[in-house]
Amino acid sequence: MRRRPTGTPSRTPRHRTALRVAAVLAGCWALLLTPVALRWRPLLVLDGDVSGATHRWAVRDHGVTHAFRVLTDWVWDPLTMRLVCAAAALWLVWRRAAWRTAWWLVVSVALAAVLQQGVKSAVGRPRPSWPDPVDRAPYAAFPSGHAMTATVVCGLLLWLLHRRGAGRALWRTGVALAAVSVAGAGVTRVWLGVHWPSDVLGGWLLGALVVAVAVAVYEWPGRGRTGPASG
Repeated sequence: MRRRPTGTPSRTPRHRTALRVAAVLAGCWALLLTPVALRWRPLLVLDGDVSGATHRWAVRDHGVTHAFRVLTDWVWDPLTMRLVCAAAALWLVWRRAAWRTAWWLVVSVALAAVLQQGVKSAVGRPRPSWPDPVDRAPYAAFPSGHAMTATVVCGLLLWLLHRRGAGRALWRTGVALAAVSVAGAGVTRVWLGVHWPSDVLGGWLLGALVVAVAVAVYEWPGRGRTGPASG
């Protein structure tokens, strides 16, 4: 049996798992990105049908539309999500022993924002256009920044909770809040007519891919840490 050379760290199970998940997500992302970038007609038709239906509902149901605008502008807005991340990072710094984890968290979210804008610019997909819009948004459509940012922030914070061995009640609460936030951030954008459904799906996939890569980097073998608390 061939022995591993002395001093060469083996990959941790978490590291291997994160890499596998990242590979699957990258494949799914590529499968979605290709028809979006090529303006594949069946996808355009499906996006148009779903968006048309939700827009009619949004125009008709003013109460739900107003509530969704509040949620998307104040609760699930990318700036709000990043402020939540910043608060978590400050808490980690306050603990002193976890300042490196705080930097990892902040840098991961910042790089996700740069990646998001880069993809938007490269794909250049127009947003939906309606004669009677209920909301407006700048920049290109694909991927949804709200969906991607919520996925990245919630995914990283959930992983930190799991890594630190959060209690059952705290873990279930975190999972519930994350699920509602990630789903809500995407659904509200389609309802308000500022994103196509595939924009939201793209945001979710790319955000999950960023989380998987960030976890793989954090768990990279040979870093000499056992968890986030060790800094």
